[in-house]
Amino acid sequence: MAWFHEGRSPEVAHFDAYLNPLVESRPFVPYVVDVQSALIDQLPTRLIMPLYTVGADQARLPVTLAPVVEVGGEALALMAHLVAPVSARLLNKPVLSLAHRATDVSAALDAVISGF
Repeated sequence: MAWFHEGRSPEVAHFDAYLNPLVESRPFVPYVVDVQSALIDQLPTRLIMPLYTVGADQARLPVTLAPVVEVGGEALALMAHLVAPVSARLLNKPVLSLAHRATDVSAALDAVISGF
């Protein structure tokens, strides 16, 4: 199973945030957060949650579904309903950790699945 880790950064960790690997969407999604459990770390993909810039034209979402976090003085909303898999190779060096907000991140994912 060694091929799973080939070309992958060893720093990928639960609740770490990375610069958005999709350059064209960075103006409104500057970062993505790794929300995948380490229990399935051997997979070549990681489940990520986008961190969107908070703007006046943004749809009003329940705070449980889209908690706001501050990154470098900027308010960003975790968008749990937009989680998606990406190749682990695209996640380079983490820029910060949201481990201190693990409860909020998990609650947002629960809100997508269970509605509360």
